[in-house]
Formats: sequence, C-alpha cells, structure tokens
Amino acid sequence: MPPSRGPQALRSALRLTANLPRRRIQQQPYIPTTLRHHTTTTFPNSSQPPPNSNSSSQNSSIDPTEITHFNALASSWWDPHGPSRLLHLMNPLRHEFIARCRSSVPCSPVPSEQKLRYLDIGCGGGIFAESAARLPHTSSVTAIDPTPEVLRIAEGHKRRDPLLMTPGRLTYKNISIEGLAVPETETEKYDIVSVFEVLEHVSSPAPFLEQVMKQVKPGGWLVLSTIARTWTSWVVTNVVAEDVLGIVPKGTHEWSKYVNEGELREWFARQEGWGGQGGMRTMGVMYVPGLGWKEVTGSEGWGNYFFGVRRDEL
Repeated sequence: MPPSRGPQALRSALRLTANLPRRRIQQQPYIPTTLRHHTTTTFPNSSQPPPNSNSSSQNSSIDPTEITHFNALASSWWDPHGPSRLLHLMNPLRHEFIARCRSSVPCSPVPSEQKLRYLDIGCGGGIFAESAARLPHTSSVTAIDPTPEVLRIAEGHKRRDPLLMTPGRLTYKNISIEGLAVPETETEKYDIVSVFEVLEHVSSPAPFLEQVMKQVKPGGWLVLSTIARTWTSWVVTNVVAEDVLGIVPKGTHEWSKYVNEGELREWFARQEGWGGQGGMRTMGVMYVPGLGWKEVTGSEGWGNYFFGVRRDEL
C-alpha cells in the first residue's frame, strides 16, 4: 500500500467493516435504535418481538458467545497480572465514582451513616462485589452473573474471607437480570445497582437497562461503566489492547455494541422519575500503561467512562 494512501485506505476499510460513514459519527452520531426510540420492551417499527423475548427465558439480553468467552477466562479471573488485570486496576475508581454520585445531591440520612444494599449485575469473578461487601457501610451485596464457570471461581474465592462468609453479606446467583425477582416493596430494592463493563456485551441495551432500573430504590443510584463508540475507542480497545499489546483477551470487545455517553444521557432523560435534581453524572477515564486508570476530563466522549443516574425520591 503506498504510504500516501494509507489513511484513506484505512478509513475505507473501517467504513466497510462497520457499515457506518465516518462523517455520521463526527456530525450526527449514530444512536442504536434500541436506545434512540425505545420506551417499552419491544422493538420500534417492527411487528417482531426482540430476540429471546419469551418471559420464560432468562437470557433475553445475553449473547451466548459472550458466556462462552468469559467461561474460558474463568480460571484466571483473580490473577492480578492475567487477562482481568485491567478490571483489578479499575476497581478503586468504581468506588470513587459511587462516592461522588452519592455526595452530589442532598441525601438523608448522611451517606456515611447509611447502610447500603448493593446489587452487582454481571459480577464476573467478584472483584467489585467482594470489595463492596468489605466496606463498613455495606449491609449486603447480591451479585449475579449468567456465566457458570466464572461464578464457581467467585464462590471459591469468597470462601477465603470469613467476613464474606457471614450470612447475607455476599450472595452470588447464577442468573441473568431477567431472571432476578423484583423486590415486592420499594424499601426492599437496592441503594446501589452496579453494571460495570457489561453494557458493551449485551445485544439490546434499552430492554436490559429497563430490567436493571426495576431493582433501584427511590433515591438509589444505577452506576455503570462502558465504552464510547468512536474510531478512537475502536483503535484503542480492538486494535491496540487486543491485537498489538495483548493486555485484553482477543474477542472481548465488539465495537458495534459500544454506547456513547450522549446516547445514555438522552435515553435516561426521557425516563420519568430518573436523573432529577442533578442526579446524573459522568466520569471519563483512560488506562495509562505503567500508571493504571486515570480520570481524564472529556474522555467520556471518545473512550471509557463511568455513568451514574439516580432514581428520584417518591
């Protein structure tokens, strides 16, 4: 390939791969149909139900290939230098972001004095779930994941800590969000519902988020981390991280499933009873080799980011 034509050829290849014009991303960002118009659990402008929409199925938002992929990584989940290394390094920022969210709006009782109930969705081997369960202000942590091999690793690691074996402190369930019962009363719902590094692995974001929202109590927070769908994120996560450096297992990310921060913000703004009184926050982060994850203002527009939205008080 002649050097002078390299950039143009690369752009052409990317257009063919993603079936998405570059100009559309820069000037008029593509918004997945399920997030742009979605208000119910059926697809708009279609007489067909969403995939796996049968109420008896527990896997309506789950891609079977994702389960296979993460099952294969199960044994290395707790290796701080293994394939899950970036998740271990990100964990402190997860707690920092939750603390910022909870202190950003008036809250009663005082956040530091309230005992919190957590629901960790897509918990994997339990990196965040375990750390949340050890916090002094935690009442309980329920952690769910549809990947059986990963949950076996989580259960085994939990047994190493007597605190985590305290009845009700940390409970793992091999189940998807669709199969998790919704608490009967508002007070039985969760103060913090976390969805870390999960949204980019589900096939239909809006139906998935609607199920998640049912678990949040009034005044509680839904917090998540995911990746913006930009050319920069494609190069960083799919090319550099997976193919060049090998710091992320190959096949972990599918660029077309990434969700932009603006899309999430717009979608939640249309959900009645969510994000009022400033209850919507974002924090952009970037992985710096040798230094770990760092907050980078504005990076939510092109790379990894945290997003939090509060359910309004009744």
